[in-house]
Amino acid sequence: MEQSTHVGIDRLLEILRATGKKYDLDKIQAAYAYAAGLHEGQFRVSGDAYITHPIAVAEIVAGLELDTDSICAALLHDTVEDCSDKTNCQEITKRFGADVAMLVEGLTKLVTLQIDDKEDAHIENLRKMLLAMSKDVRVIFIKLCDRLHNMRTLEAKPDHKRRITALETMQVYAPLAHRLGMQKIKQELENLGMQYLDPIGYAEVKDEIERKYGMSVGFIENIRGIVAEKLNENGIKFHLEGRIKTAYSIYRKMFKQNKSFDEIYDFYAMRIIVDTELECYTVLGIIHEMFNSIPGRFKDYISIPKPNMYRSLHTTVIGRDGIPFEVQIRTWEMHHIAEYGVAAHWKYKSGATSQADLDQKLEWISRLIETEDGTRDPEEFMTALKIDIFHDEVFVFTPKGDVCALPQGATVIDFAYSIHSEVGNKMLGAKINGNIVPIDRVLENGEIVEILTSSTSKGPSRDWLNIVRTSEARNKIRQWFKREKRADNIVVGKAAIDAEIKKLAPRLPEAKRAEAVANVAARMGYATSDDLYNSIGYGELPIAKPLRRLKEEVEAMMPPEPAEEAVSVTKMTAEVVQQVATSVRPHNLKHNSGIVVDGAEGCAVKFAKCCNPLPGDEVVGFVTKGYGISIHKQDCPNVLQGKDNPDLAERWKPAHWEGTVMDSSRSVYEALLQIHTLDTVGVLADITVALADMKVSILHINSQKAGVDRVIINLKVSCKNVEHYNSIVSRLRALKNILDVTRGFS
Repeated sequence: MEQSTHVGIDRLLEILRATGKKYDLDKIQAAYAYAAGLHEGQFRVSGDAYITHPIAVAEIVAGLELDTDSICAALLHDTVEDCSDKTNCQEITKRFGADVAMLVEGLTKLVTLQIDDKEDAHIENLRKMLLAMSKDVRVIFIKLCDRLHNMRTLEAKPDHKRRITALETMQVYAPLAHRLGMQKIKQELENLGMQYLDPIGYAEVKDEIERKYGMSVGFIENIRGIVAEKLNENGIKFHLEGRIKTAYSIYRKMFKQNKSFDEIYDFYAMRIIVDTELECYTVLGIIHEMFNSIPGRFKDYISIPKPNMYRSLHTTVIGRDGIPFEVQIRTWEMHHIAEYGVAAHWKYKSGATSQADLDQKLEWISRLIETEDGTRDPEEFMTALKIDIFHDEVFVFTPKGDVCALPQGATVIDFAYSIHSEVGNKMLGAKINGNIVPIDRVLENGEIVEILTSSTSKGPSRDWLNIVRTSEARNKIRQWFKREKRADNIVVGKAAIDAEIKKLAPRLPEAKRAEAVANVAARMGYATSDDLYNSIGYGELPIAKPLRRLKEEVEAMMPPEPAEEAVSVTKMTAEVVQQVATSVRPHNLKHNSGIVVDGAEGCAVKFAKCCNPLPGDEVVGFVTKGYGISIHKQDCPNVLQGKDNPDLAERWKPAHWEGTVMDSSRSVYEALLQIHTLDTVGVLADITVALADMKVSILHINSQKAGVDRVIINLKVSCKNVEHYNSIVSRLRALKNILDVTRGFS
């Protein structure tokens, strides 16, 4: 082990010396020695000594030409987390300084935080990392290098862990690298992630690339020769390189745009690097003179850079063999920024002007955490992250010509709040390109947007929370309601809570309701019930969040069940069953359920939510204490499991559907559908239109991601019987992009 680690640090030192920068090599060697000692005896899943990982991360960091403290932090980044019994941030501060300790702390997971939900824990760690990143962007540079090496060595992990890590990489770290302009790291993360998430698709694209490249290698060399000769004739000093698109970028374009491999126009690309910005436009003119350009395929990212600082000219032209190819034209400075993004600017941080410039480029981080105080719901935080950082942007102009970048799908309201809180709060309307437009109008690239305001405006509307796209606008609207409309918020929040309590326990006295809410408020960290109501009323706290605690409090306050209910079910007569059943809360479906239990018709029953039986299903009844008889499908998992329990044997009651119900078209029941579909635009509209055509009411709907290109849609619909249900399923399965339709929610 000693020999392998010694070789590792030697290679790192060679990389650092090759950069020509002045590194404190003694400090870096000391950090290595300290990390090696702490990790001694620890091994990776692959069997390699653990110290090989921080050395590899430090080598990638060195490739970005970051400073000495960044290299030291890369070597030490796992010490506090994995060797907490031997070191801590105070010890690292003493040995290597406050900057190194701050970076290591920012890279350390929240190992001491007790969070039950693993997804919430992951989001909290991500939140912590971004907060650390807002203080020093080097945190995320090192984290991306750490993730890149983990992806390079992912093969050693079990398959399910590989997929989890790859999915997290594709959803968080690759987009983050893109947002920071670090294209080299972003592209490698995407290709590695794709290999584990869709190995078959990845192999197919790689095979197609090799086939097409093998057929056209002569074309690329020919084009390079022709272009080089022309540029030399015009006396332009240049560097020219050819490339093909990455496997993932081709895979994504084929999927998103539903194109075949042969329809990818920018499969081939040529990059021309020159010395000045003026020469970029000169070269563009030469290229357009030599080849026919494809309309709509020219982009000028020099005059309007991307938010991640990317600058270049892009044009797609047709070669003399009829083969399209893309040409990218940029200066050396633009090229360096395109490869390394914000990291390319780090060496300028020492100057005050450059620091202000760097802070401006990272303004989007500040916007993200502007209202972040650690109390935001984790799910909402992740949604804001995906919208504000990971989505494509649109560029619009103010009337003065300033450029404003917003997430795709942003509205006029989002634009107003991006200018200033007061502009949004006083907005009455807007003009786009001189024409009055609705305030929910979605913005498009290149539009000139003017916000119309009034000092007498009454402020934003609550409906705006359902219109805006950015978390910045949503948070500013909520802050206004929190500050200006507390009394109204309390009324709205209390009404929402009262409605939920009535569902849980309609007969619970008012005093008990108030006590239950006060207990929930205290458990959630609110000083009073009004504070809880206010938080719900202005939209900070989704009503779903306190429901579990509210249910626990309400159930604890329910009066105890009478001792008589403990009598053996075997001794119950049909009249006793009827008494128990009619004493329970009425079910939200009709009382005349059409179920016959133990030969007694008309029992007040409830249908089990775990299986939602329909007329035509074989059913069975279960006597529940205090709630009457619950009707299940006979193949319901809860029934199959419960019938094996001898303590419950006496509580199962034979049941069947009344014959008239089977023949009736007037009775309506609830049915659960789980639809597995491709993640395509319009699929939800196709489903709702199909159901509307069948005159089927949708009672509830939600969806969730099930992979890179899959979505699961859960529906609760009105249904007459099993035959009607089967016809609904058949209709939905026939729709385009629907993969499967199953009964119930998993």
